[in-house]
Amino acid sequence: MHRSKLPYFFLGLAVVITASAVFMLVNPKGSDSKTPPPVAAPALPAAPPQKDDATPPAAAGTPAGGVPTIPSTGVAAAEPAELVAQVAKALEAGDLEKVTRLIGESASDSETLARLKALSASPLRLRLTDGLREVGELELNAHSRWALELEGQPPGFDRIFLDLRKKNGKWMVEKLTLPGAPGEPVPKALPADSLGVADAFLQAVLKQDFEFARGFVDPATVSDAKIAGLCILFEEGEYRLRKSKPLRSMFQREDTVGYLVNVETRDGKQSAQFAMTLKQSTAPPNWKVAEVNLDQLLADYARRVAGGDLYYSPLVKTPGGGDTLALYFEFDEDEMNPRTRRQLEIVTHILRSDPGKRITLSGHADALGTVEYNNTLSSRRAAVVRDYLTKAGVTASQIVTIAKGASQPRRPNVTETGEDNPEGRRANRRTEIYLDF
Repeated sequence: MHRSKLPYFFLGLAVVITASAVFMLVNPKGSDSKTPPPVAAPALPAAPPQKDDATPPAAAGTPAGGVPTIPSTGVAAAEPAELVAQVAKALEAGDLEKVTRLIGESASDSETLARLKALSASPLRLRLTDGLREVGELELNAHSRWALELEGQPPGFDRIFLDLRKKNGKWMVEKLTLPGAPGEPVPKALPADSLGVADAFLQAVLKQDFEFARGFVDPATVSDAKIAGLCILFEEGEYRLRKSKPLRSMFQREDTVGYLVNVETRDGKQSAQFAMTLKQSTAPPNWKVAEVNLDQLLADYARRVAGGDLYYSPLVKTPGGGDTLALYFEFDEDEMNPRTRRQLEIVTHILRSDPGKRITLSGHADALGTVEYNNTLSSRRAAVVRDYLTKAGVTASQIVTIAKGASQPRRPNVTETGEDNPEGRRANRRTEIYLDF
């Protein structure tokens, strides 16, 4: 039977078409297509930083300039102490890249990072005691400052400050303040705002550094006697700044701020507080301690140290409304006790540091005894203080003594009914120290 050749024709045609298509694909120049030749595929972009702040971004590193690159935001933590401890640990380990990841670029600029790199060139060590310290709050429960106290660094260059702010329930580093390089002015190592000045003043008082503390106050409103009295209260009362929230913001105005200072005994078992007000001058703009209200601290001191007698205080008011220091004596005695000697150590240091300073010692007695006897006794009480100071190295010309007898009692010697008042007389047996600076 005769078979049709038509299927073979179509099969051959399909083969020819297929061969032509293959030829055009492997030899595009021979085609009439205007499609441009293919180009190389673009490189894939770097992977974006992980959302987990604790994970280092893929692009983090140290460029040729030597200053690490950092993400726009640092690490967030539930507690400020936790975040500050991470920064401190990274600093001690010399892990500059981790430090910069923790603080974020919003907390520093290129100059700060370069200084951080220079600091990290030699091992940094925190002090064994209070190496990590909370300074206080600039804003209640929202803005706080911490200090890293460095071991083996010169005074003024031994602290790193971290300002932390709370956002969305987490704490992040907002600002980093580093100590200046050797040879730079010491004030550059201190934050120049009100909290920085308040902390610097209190740290000087804790160290019994009268002159340094004096540089942070307005002498027109805060007397030398009040500064010395605060030094004595801290020393005798064995106070230290409370570890948690030692300075708390009471109010914030453009040129006036108030802080509540929280202190505790060195064993941490009892606490007390007092208030400080700072004001900003206009020319030049600078914060100064303008008022120190010690009423609550004196009440605690009287309860713990002075047997509950508020009048038995190392800091008393003069008739003119000023402040003066007071040293007390037992009945009919002119001998100083160990407590009085500790107080005079501070006064001695003040006078020896500047031979131009002068003081006036006024001796006082209670009303028992004759006028002549009390005048003599009060003279001896002033003289015994003078002799102690001169033996300690104070020049005699710096001291003036006056005997007041019983003429200026601080409290009544008798009650309203005319009976003897032993508690009142106790506060009247004293020598007052007027700091004529």
